[in-house]
Amino acid sequence: MATKLQHPNSSKGISVEYLNNLIAEVDPSIHVEEVTVIGSKTYGEIFVSTAGRLILQVRYSADSPAGLPQQLVLKITRAVERTSEPFFLEPFYRNEVNFYKYIRPELNLETARCFGAGFDTESGFFAILLEDLTLRGAEFLNVTKPVALDTLRSLLATQAKLHARFWESPRLEPGGDLSWVDNAVDGPVAHLNMVVATPIIQNEIETVQHKRELLQRLRTSGPWLRAGTLALSRHQAKLPRTLTEGDMHIGNTYRLPDGTGGLIDWQLMARDNHMHDVNYLITTALSIEDRRNHEKELLRFYLDRLGLEGGFSAPTLQATWPEYCRSLQWGFYIGWLTTPVLSYGWEINVMNTLRLATAYEDHAVGELIAAIM
Repeated sequence: MATKLQHPNSSKGISVEYLNNLIAEVDPSIHVEEVTVIGSKTYGEIFVSTAGRLILQVRYSADSPAGLPQQLVLKITRAVERTSEPFFLEPFYRNEVNFYKYIRPELNLETARCFGAGFDTESGFFAILLEDLTLRGAEFLNVTKPVALDTLRSLLATQAKLHARFWESPRLEPGGDLSWVDNAVDGPVAHLNMVVATPIIQNEIETVQHKRELLQRLRTSGPWLRAGTLALSRHQAKLPRTLTEGDMHIGNTYRLPDGTGGLIDWQLMARDNHMHDVNYLITTALSIEDRRNHEKELLRFYLDRLGLEGGFSAPTLQATWPEYCRSLQWGFYIGWLTTPVLSYGWEINVMNTLRLATAYEDHAVGELIAAIM
């Protein structure tokens, strides 16, 4: 699943030869004859968090398939110096490359089309060549924009399609062709979230006032939240599992002009319980009032779609509700206590943390987590 191709972390090194080598790993029938970098976004700029983006204009050879987009997005390692040690975000990068190379081709759901993907095990650098979704009129959503209930239903339907396809699938278990997908307890991505990120989160709590005071309001602490998050992961590992997007806050979604909702950013993809995705999306997508008024209705809608897509009897709302509420633990602790303001800007950071903390209090999540510790 690895490649020795040297991936750039800036516009330097982008060439026709490089792109063709990258594309060959996904579709060797496509050949580029000319490439121009027409835009770039780096860490901390316009909602770019763990990776950089290059906007490329390309011209294909005459023998390439017809109908290919003339503008592509190259997702790359955020700007760091190459060293003898892999970049610490390597598990996230490897994970997303594997999604686009080995899972995306079989999916019939709304997410970006991939034209090339590779990962360098020596440096930890990666690159993923994607369609530019703006060419299809995609609007990228975030917590500062009102999200209509119909839009959220479309996103939940997309989630249901993903979850139903891999619901308790033997492909994800030892011996299956997707057994390499991380679990949420002790895989490399979980290690990065629960071990490497621990001092980062504690520093955020100690130095960022709104995070510190929200924890004071909830009468909790960083160490307790970490212990609770570990307990949640172990608890959910005993429940039905599927393939999850893993980082399903509203900022990792988009809406097409026809209202269809799509998913982006698969760095935290995992073998996990479906409520991990569903709760994180609903809680970050809606205002506090809208979430209070509609979340049970939306959860019921998702469960109905899950059963319809999978052709099985989905879990009931009554059985699912406690797990839905418990899942807030991860979204609050890992999702946004760990995220620096630089990643998305002040308003997005504060609003996500506020929505999650309020739901945490509304649903007495601390008590639900204590019951499984």
